[in-house]
Formats: sequence, C-alpha cells, structure tokens
Amino acid sequence: MSVFSNTTPFIALSSVGLGDLLPTIFGEVFVAPSVAQECREDGRTFVPDLTGLPWIKIQALSNSAMQLPALFELDRGERDTLLLAIQAPEALVVTDEKLGRNTAEHLGLRVTGTLGVLAKARVQGLIPSFTQVAQQMREQGIYYQTDLAGKIAVRIGASN
Repeated sequence: MSVFSNTTPFIALSSVGLGDLLPTIFGEVFVAPSVAQECREDGRTFVPDLTGLPWIKIQALSNSAMQLPALFELDRGERDTLLLAIQAPEALVVTDEKLGRNTAEHLGLRVTGTLGVLAKARVQGLIPSFTQVAQQMREQGIYYQTDLAGKIAVRIGASN
C-alpha cells in the first residue's frame, strides 16, 4: 500500500512531537513537492524539512497528471497529493481538510486523517492515550471536531 500525505498531518503530529508516527506505522510516505514546500514555510509549528527525512519520498507530478474539475477547489498541496494518489493502486491518503477528504473519497481513494493515525498508534501501543494526545494537539491550535475524536476513542476502546 502506498501512503500519500498532505501538509496538515505533518503539522499536527509535529505540534505534539510525534512526527515519527507516520514512518513507524506506514514505512515510507509519498509527498508532492508542493507539500514539502508548504511544510518548509514558517508557521506556528516547526515541521522538519521533509527533503531530509529518509522515509519521505518526494514524488513529482507527471506532465500527464490529469486535471479534474473536482480538484479545482483544493489548495495546491491537497490537489497534488490526490493527483499522485490516483495513480497508485491501493493508495491511502492522509489528509485532514474536509473538502480534501470528501474529494478523495469521491475519487475512490481510501482516506484517513491525523486522528486516524493516532488511533492506529494507540491500537499498536505506540502512544499511551489517544484522548490525551488529541487534546494536546487541540492545545497547540490543531482543529478537529471534538465529537469525531470521541467517536474514534469509543471505536478503539480508548478510555483515556
């Protein structure tokens, strides 16, 4: 399975010092050059330079990358991530923005978000508490729907 990530999961996980969850859970992660660029831009959260991480595979878009009308509403990183993922059988897209998630699902892609990554990490014993880490992300200014986090916590049996 090829995993493609947009910018937001890198920011969210870096905000709580858990950027290493992605390679631990998925191995290598593919990103578009635009995602690497977005992560380099100064922001509230420090994100390591993706070009220096051995588990990141920066994959350029081919000149023949299709332009679908459904992608026009997305920002460049989201659009490029979905264009790469469309070309990979069994792709998994890691993205948090609602429009990007909806578009990915409309295109037939499998999608998870940062909370989904945290759920996998909790189930695999990589973090002690899903709820605690989700709350720490919120305290760092990472937005997510509180009821979604609650539903995920119930689904994985996370009482903490």
